[in-house]
Amino acid sequence: MFDLVVMPDTLRVACCQTAPDVEDPAASAAGARAALRDAVEAGAQIVLLPELAHSGYIFRSAEEARAVAVPADGELLAGWAQEAARGDAVVIGGFCELAEDGRVFNSAAIVDGEGVVAVYRKLHLWNDEASWFTPGEEPAPVVDTRHGRIGLGVCYDIEFPELTRGLALAGAELIALPTNWPREQVSPAGEPTPHLLARATAYLSHVFVAVCDRGGEERGGGFQGASVIAAPDGAMLAAAEPGAGVQTLVADCHLDAARDKRRGPRNDALGDRRPEHYVTT
Repeated sequence: MFDLVVMPDTLRVACCQTAPDVEDPAASAAGARAALRDAVEAGAQIVLLPELAHSGYIFRSAEEARAVAVPADGELLAGWAQEAARGDAVVIGGFCELAEDGRVFNSAAIVDGEGVVAVYRKLHLWNDEASWFTPGEEPAPVVDTRHGRIGLGVCYDIEFPELTRGLALAGAELIALPTNWPREQVSPAGEPTPHLLARATAYLSHVFVAVCDRGGEERGGGFQGASVIAAPDGAMLAAAEPGAGVQTLVADCHLDAARDKRRGPRNDALGDRRPEHYVTT
């Protein structure tokens, strides 16, 4: 079932909140691909999958992560490209990447109907991820796609405003973040942390933000299931209820709203910055 918010003359963005299982990566990969297919056939032009969408998350060892890692030029992303080609869509999703030099990364890819457009390796590793993955070494990218300029991050990256602001300054109209957010108590603000962070990030840099979370349980750990699509004014265009399982959120985003950074007749979200006066390290 699709939860849909429609505005005229907009770009349709979908977050496919799946429930990968580290015990069954084949089924996880198949479920992710089926969700992509349904979203594209329903008219989505930008489709997100969660972090590590094909492999699951709670590994017991680096060796276990390596066993399910796949190359960026392999069958997994080629399959995503085939689904994207069904509707001239752009697919963004997280995967466990086996690099040419043998290292394993927590990565995200942007894929269109012609193949892989960009791969980003997560810079900020959360908790046990540092035992399974090598941290990324390249900046988070902003990628020109047939459906707009997309900035890419993964999960914990959103907690570093230097990264997300950098994406906005580089021209991102939509910041896309595949996530596996662990279940937690509701934040003091009264909403799931992914919703709070997405809305704040969107408002501060006047961009669209799409966080595609995962749901379900895995090896005794639960996940937030709190996907969200936020508008440049901080409004939630679509949001999963806390603890939600498999579902697809859809919202229509007018990217012109992210290109206009004005806060009023005299102010601009990015133009008013005075970086020469900021403390730097």
